[in-house]
Amino acid sequence: MIQRFLDYIAIERKYSPKTVEAYRDDLREFCDYLGVSPETFDPRLPDEEDVKGWVLHLMEDRHQSPRSVKRRMSALSSFYKYLLREKQVARDITRKVILPKVKPALPVFFKPHEMEQATAQMDYADDFESIRNSLIIDMLYQTGMRQAEMLGLQDDDVDLTQAQVRIFGKRRKERIVPIGDELIARIHQYLEARAEWMGSTVAPAFLVRHNRDKEVVPMDKATLYKIVRTRMGEVSTLKKHSPHVLRHTFATTLLNQGADIRSIQALLGHASLHATQVYTHTTFEQIQRVYRDAHPRAGGKNDR
Repeated sequence: MIQRFLDYIAIERKYSPKTVEAYRDDLREFCDYLGVSPETFDPRLPDEEDVKGWVLHLMEDRHQSPRSVKRRMSALSSFYKYLLREKQVARDITRKVILPKVKPALPVFFKPHEMEQATAQMDYADDFESIRNSLIIDMLYQTGMRQAEMLGLQDDDVDLTQAQVRIFGKRRKERIVPIGDELIARIHQYLEARAEWMGSTVAPAFLVRHNRDKEVVPMDKATLYKIVRTRMGEVSTLKKHSPHVLRHTFATTLLNQGADIRSIQALLGHASLHATQVYTHTTFEQIQRVYRDAHPRAGGKNDR
């Protein structure tokens, strides 16, 4: 039954392989807690008390955070909703289980002067890899793409005439993001360098690299992450230097420059406005810190 559910979310719901794998592991953990194998698990036998016991086990015995517990419960809840629709169970045993509250983690972002430093020094790139790496930083910053979206980008998705990029997000949902003249110029530079580097070979993807056999292959996420971490680590004091921080920076920059929240939601490809509103909290917290530190009556460091 578990395998049927995993096939369903992979094929019909088009969940990513990473999500399917995470759901599989979470459901196996629930089976382990019950003392049964995933192959022989009968979803009709557990009840709400079993689910509550599993939640307590994860928090007290496994010392998992409320966020991790909530993610694992999401897999179990999706599984039982699927079973209910398929008429394999009489009720959803996860529905009435109260989960621990998760304090929302506010996104971190690079400061404007850090992005100026990062992009200014990229103008001197001349070899293929340097030009490509510069493009990666600039494109993530100017489009707000997710790492997976960048890795899946194809030549045909970039329309330099219309100055826009077609991005396929989660569950292959398509959105169009406009791009500016500076990024267009950097893309032209990259395409020229790639043509010279690869000769007449047709690129398999927009961003490419050589593997150990010197074959041209699409870039993998480890390489992309390393490029961003290395470059942004040179200019930023943040502990985290990931492609996702550049996505946060894109959204925060737009908000600080007066963009409305609905437009930012569309550019990020968020299905829910709630996911986008976290950036308003980030910006407000930043304003509060500036106020406390700068105003003489605010009780900050300047309050003498």
